[in-house]
Amino acid sequence: MDTDVLPATSTQALSDTDPLWWRSAVIYQVYVRSFADGNGDGTGDLTGVRAHLGYLKDLGVDAIWFNPWYPSPMADGGYDVQDYRDIHPDFGTLAEAEELIQEALALGIRTIIDVVPNHISDQHPWFQAALAAGPGSPERERFWFHPGKGENGDEIPTHWVSSFQGETWTRTTNPDGTPGEWYLHMFTPEQPDLNWNHPDVRREHEEILRFWFDRGVAGVRIDSAALLIKDADLPEVGEKPDHPTEDRDELHDVYRSWRAIADSYAGTRVLVGEIWVPDIERFTNYLRPDEMHTAFNFDFLARPWGAASFRHSIEQTLAAHAPVGAPSTWVLSNHDVTRPVTRYGREDTAFAFLKKRFGVPTDPELGLHRARTAALLVAALPGSLYIFQGDELGLPEVEDLPLELIQDPMHYRSGGTDPGRDGCRVPLPWSGDQAPFGFSPVGTETWLPQPEGWSALTAAAQQTDPHSTLNLYRRALELRRELAELGDGPLEWIESGHADSIAFRRGDTFVCVVNTGDVPIDLPAHEHVLLASSPLDGNALPGNAAAWLRIGPTP
Repeated sequence: MDTDVLPATSTQALSDTDPLWWRSAVIYQVYVRSFADGNGDGTGDLTGVRAHLGYLKDLGVDAIWFNPWYPSPMADGGYDVQDYRDIHPDFGTLAEAEELIQEALALGIRTIIDVVPNHISDQHPWFQAALAAGPGSPERERFWFHPGKGENGDEIPTHWVSSFQGETWTRTTNPDGTPGEWYLHMFTPEQPDLNWNHPDVRREHEEILRFWFDRGVAGVRIDSAALLIKDADLPEVGEKPDHPTEDRDELHDVYRSWRAIADSYAGTRVLVGEIWVPDIERFTNYLRPDEMHTAFNFDFLARPWGAASFRHSIEQTLAAHAPVGAPSTWVLSNHDVTRPVTRYGREDTAFAFLKKRFGVPTDPELGLHRARTAALLVAALPGSLYIFQGDELGLPEVEDLPLELIQDPMHYRSGGTDPGRDGCRVPLPWSGDQAPFGFSPVGTETWLPQPEGWSALTAAAQQTDPHSTLNLYRRALELRRELAELGDGPLEWIESGHADSIAFRRGDTFVCVVNTGDVPIDLPAHEHVLLASSPLDGNALPGNAAAWLRIGPTP
């Protein structure tokens, strides 16, 4: 395909038929490197994704969100972007990406791409030019360079803590070998932070949005969206009322300009924020009508297993979104988070990055029951739904990767105490009785090894099992499409009478009941069961199970 041709008409046509598609969408996250290997080199690629678009169509998704697919040295799994206007050669070509976008649209599936505005790769031409130009140069003004504190500049400019643990400043070396200026990186040293006070930075990202909207993408997911703006005075945390690097009010002007660009395109192009902000009111400030369309709701994901915990999160989330008119989003995991099957099988079922450690025991059978239950719960809630690749197969976290194969910087920047995030990024099992389970040709060494016991978890094995997790997801998403009550819309709580259960009505005739305890409970009166995460015992819903019910209309 000629990359000068801008094939966006299919996106426009699809959005014109449903301009509010994003309010109820089921969005499937593809981590390209681990989805499917089309050329047999052990790494996932766009050819592999294109070969499995039918699988995603059958699953019932409305859109695919791709993690960064751009050229990158892969210091942080692609979140160190070197060039936003091309595709990583391990994954394919720009022409293939354009073809994929159109092929997915032909199946009714939109494409959402990732942008990483807080930082770029240290191999990006901008940063290389900044290093070459030296102190005081215009090239360095696009970043946060600092001469350092102390008589000789030997002291670090601030003691801000990295999102990946450790220090956030690295000192450069001058051409003559003497110590140079420091530069800021809130993640790894290979990811220098951009200075969003500089007009070049703002202009460049606006052009990146147009580049991909012109090629038919339906939206962008904005990585670390609350971290872009820094206090130019570089205060330590706590020296001023506002945080120097997080959730600063100036951010909203950036996203208002992005929203104007998105709205200038025919059809509905959406902005989706990754926003880790604990104050839910400040979180929803990003969702005002002239800013982002939606943002990830991490509050629910991080909650411990339990009816009271879940209900509190749901109530709080829906109440906070209501004043700005934005739909809630629901997600159980992603490429950064321990998979639900493993997380929900632990004694401590909450999630927090700083708590991740090796050797934490889990009950995989209990975890699977709970993960299936949680899948039905979130699929029944108002708003949009995100599914991380492999969760529909009930994959567990891979927690015994050889240390020498772990690539995630969260592992090595923690001094080896944090296992990192690679355990949820292991290549998917598609078919067969042994690794690489159809991800790559037989005999291929994949970029991360798969467990030998995954044969029963392959998509092919689950396809023929009516009780499999894959078929549970397929049926849930099928009902979600068929039933007008599901997706965006109101929710009415039903008092279940059990401390370990929650129940709610969607519309007049749909009820979801969730039992987070270990003791079976009686289901409310109903006409029939639409779907259940575990087999029922007569009218009893087992522990750690959920059911969707058809009831008679409200009088």
